[in-house]
Amino acid sequence: MKQFETPPALTILFGATGDLAKRKLYPSLYRLYRKGHLASGFAVIGTARRPWDNQIFREHVKESVMKSTPLHDQIEEFISHFYYLPHDVSDSESYAELRILANELDQTYSLGGNRLFYLAMAPEFFGTIADHLKADGLTDTEGFGRLVIEKPFGHDLPSAQELNTQIRQSFDEKDIYRIDHYLGKEMVQNIETIRFANALFEPLWNNRYISNIQITSSETLGVEERGGYYETSGALKDMVQNHMLQMVALLAMEPPISLQDEEIRLEKVRAFRSMRPLTPETVNDYFVRGQYGPNEGELLLGYRQELNVDAESNTETYVAGKIMFDNFRWAGVPFYIRTGKRMPMKSTKIVVQFKDIPMNLYYRPDDQELEPNLLVIHIQPEEGITLHLNAKRAGHQLHTTPVKLSYANSGIDIMNTPEAYEKLIHDAMRGDSTNFTHWDEVSLSWSFVDVISKAWREQKAPFPNYAANTKGPQAADALLERDGFFWWPLNMLDVDAYN
Repeated sequence: MKQFETPPALTILFGATGDLAKRKLYPSLYRLYRKGHLASGFAVIGTARRPWDNQIFREHVKESVMKSTPLHDQIEEFISHFYYLPHDVSDSESYAELRILANELDQTYSLGGNRLFYLAMAPEFFGTIADHLKADGLTDTEGFGRLVIEKPFGHDLPSAQELNTQIRQSFDEKDIYRIDHYLGKEMVQNIETIRFANALFEPLWNNRYISNIQITSSETLGVEERGGYYETSGALKDMVQNHMLQMVALLAMEPPISLQDEEIRLEKVRAFRSMRPLTPETVNDYFVRGQYGPNEGELLLGYRQELNVDAESNTETYVAGKIMFDNFRWAGVPFYIRTGKRMPMKSTKIVVQFKDIPMNLYYRPDDQELEPNLLVIHIQPEEGITLHLNAKRAGHQLHTTPVKLSYANSGIDIMNTPEAYEKLIHDAMRGDSTNFTHWDEVSLSWSFVDVISKAWREQKAPFPNYAANTKGPQAADALLERDGFFWWPLNMLDVDAYN
């Protein structure tokens, strides 16, 4: 396995006054700093259009950090490494000023020319910034130059291809880090460990023993102030194309020959390639869409009543689907995914349902069949693993009862669990691209999703088809019922370490 160390580096942050930087990036950098994961030589240049100076910027960073953590003992030293430069992303003169400051900080902090360019900007600026970074000399150093890009990477395959072609003129693929923050979550990264570090699971991880796999990511909030963005995205592009399909790939991929980033990426790409392709005629056999309507009893607006949303919007806020793999390991095993807004609870869970035993020698006191064995991976808001088994109930008769074996990332563990962005920033600084998406993954996921998106654009949906704060459209239940399955209730699957 590759060993990665954190080298000294200059982080140049585009969009330094934005919400993402304030809520996620500055607190993550501070936690890395306190833990000693940033080299003593580090510096950050923040750029944006606002006419700030270093002092205003440092107070902004300080406020962000102090709201996110009670540990303020090193805050003054931390913010002294931050510098600000007003910037126009389309003006070469701005990049000339940026290059001068970057070269000065290289000398001041002995950074060796290592630079991390973090684009916390609207995606329409990605290509422009990448072009200027090369043309105006920001990447012309003795050290590394890595480009970190937030999603979305394009809005369909052609736009993603165009953006990728433009960026690749300035950066090699190995230096492009496309962030999917789900890949930074502790329990998403744990999928590989659960599979490949336990002799209990890997021999059973196939169509002989698994009946279906369910992945759910539900949110209680609506679109809030993001109505304008969501109208061009919807749940399919906002969640399925990236987060959901990445989790599917981690669950479905073959064991890599090593844990090097190249080998893991290769197996994920193979998994994407083995997904059964959809056609416009089969989309509605495999995928269901929904849009939340008002819930007058709870005074909740429907999607069409939200700010900056079309009153006749055809945009989906809920997607459920069945993904099939045409390979030897998974032939016949459905991977069900669902994601939605304004659901009854916030939860991201993976449920692996094992097949029933061929002959039931035991019985339940209520004359029901034995409960199936389930492996539940809890991703958020709780983190942990639960294994659902059957055991003998105390007494003389051979009655069975369901039991749970649980591990919960709670107490001290949860306090020390790095937040997703913290881990991803650290990985990018160290040059570990394992938990970032490669272009091959992006292009294959867009190829799959574009068929669905095109079919849905051409069909007017009967929206709204579920009320806010309910579990989603009835068609999502019917999708599983056709195969003889049902969605496992999320509240039944909570981590319970004491059960």
